[in-house]
Amino acid sequence: MSDQQPTVSICCITYNHERFITHAIEGFLMQKTNFRFEVIIGNDSSADRTAEVAAEFVAKYPDKIKLVSTEANMGIHKNLINTLKECTGKYVAFCEGDDFWTDPYKLQKQVDFLENNQDYIICCHYTRVVDPDNNTIYVHPNPRPFVYTYLDLLAGKQEETKTATVVYRNIPEVHDIIKEPWFFKSYAGDKMFKLWATMNTGKKIYVIPEVMSCYCNHAGGIWSMIDTNVRKGMMISDFNLIIKNFNYPARHKKRLLYLYMKRYFLFEMRNSKINKAFSTIKYLL
Repeated sequence: MSDQQPTVSICCITYNHERFITHAIEGFLMQKTNFRFEVIIGNDSSADRTAEVAAEFVAKYPDKIKLVSTEANMGIHKNLINTLKECTGKYVAFCEGDDFWTDPYKLQKQVDFLENNQDYIICCHYTRVVDPDNNTIYVHPNPRPFVYTYLDLLAGKQEETKTATVVYRNIPEVHDIIKEPWFFKSYAGDKMFKLWATMNTGKKIYVIPEVMSCYCNHAGGIWSMIDTNVRKGMMISDFNLIIKNFNYPARHKKRLLYLYMKRYFLFEMRNSKINKAFSTIKYLL
């Protein structure tokens, strides 16, 4: 790869994405920018041909793409950290190996926004949800801009900020989350990342009102195809990590309690998690 520091590092973590990784990489390579960017692919010891497919692209574009492979499966969080260590750009763009970008000017638009708006730490955009055959499952009918503060995210607001849409400032204040032991217990690492970045910097997230990527719902997906009850349990576990490890005003506890009662309390009652439910409520009172 070139010795010149890139403006953007594209961080692509992947595991058993042989069917999808070509589409993802092609979405990176089609980007039209007035700056240099690099692609760092973190393959977490895939059991299929993901590594071989990625290596073929590295052979064609050695000045632009780097493949980082693990000797044994590390899990999504450690694979992310391992891959981020290789990202040298002023900004980092996320896209997992089963998602892909659809707008050739995506990176340029997001970098232009962040360059001109220093009070924002992350820039996102709208995305289309598709099945493995690229059939549309959902796309927002009327995109409009969103601005999220840390307290907005804490209250559960994060519409149209999926991982494949994120571009952020590559600074230590954002990456310090990987030093927190509780981070490795979380399920929605991207949500924790956005919360941490906004809390630690005091900056905001902006969502460009344009559809520029696709999120793929498929049987091997880490999150999208998990059983509803299991997923709800993961969300509750993450909620408890958030209320115990993030800073927020005392008055905000009431909003968090309301959020818990609205989204999770009845689920825990129905699933005989009474002690856990009252432990959460007690913490927020």
